Amino acid sequence: MATILVVDDEPLIAMALEAVLEDAGHRVATAANGRQALERLAEAPRPDLVLLDMMMPVMSGPALLAAMAADPGLAGIPVVVLSSLPEEAVRDRAKGAMAILRKPCRAAAVLEAVTRVLGEAHKAGT
Repeated sequence: MATILVVDDEPLIAMALEAVLEDAGHRVATAANGRQALERLAEAPRPDLVLLDMMMPVMSGPALLAAMAADPGLAGIPVVVLSSLPEEAVRDRAKGAMAILRKPCRAAAVLEAVTRVLGEAHKAGT
């Protein structure tokens, strides 16, 4: 299965996502903010996908998306955004994300989005 980086400043949400993804057979790393995520992204192996919260301290989701887009080594990693805000409010700030899920979201919705986005990224050759 895939290696997934979960980036969320809420420990309970990060732990729940980690459990759901691991139960589905994925390897999971976590980061509490965008800066920690950049550190994890610099490590090997790089994740196949990032699950990203938008509102975090230190470095926000939009700032991480911009940093990833500016780095040729990170630009191809697919991102699924998680936000408590409505999709319409997040869409402009989530440029580069392949999917947007509204929190709270069901485990099945997370797994469906992860599977779909990984499949799309694989077809695109990333």
